[in-house]
Amino acid sequence: MAASVHQQDAATGEISHNAGSAADGTKTVASDLSEVAGEVSEARVSAQTLLKACERVASVAEDLREEVESFLGKVAI
Repeated sequence: MAASVHQQDAATGEISHNAGSAADGTKTVASDLSEVAGEVSEARVSAQTLLKACERVASVAEDLREEVESFLGKVAI
């Protein structure tokens, strides 16, 4: 009987240890996911800033193209 109780205690201890390890692992994963989410948010902001800059460059390039065509049209006459 004592041996059975000892085995049951050992099994319960092992289960408790494994549950604690799983909880620690879950905390680590949650922390890592939170960090990744923050970095993704920063990357999104950077991408939006880059997109706005590219759109502005395209607009300026179009304005310059129109100015050059207008100038060349006047010089060619």
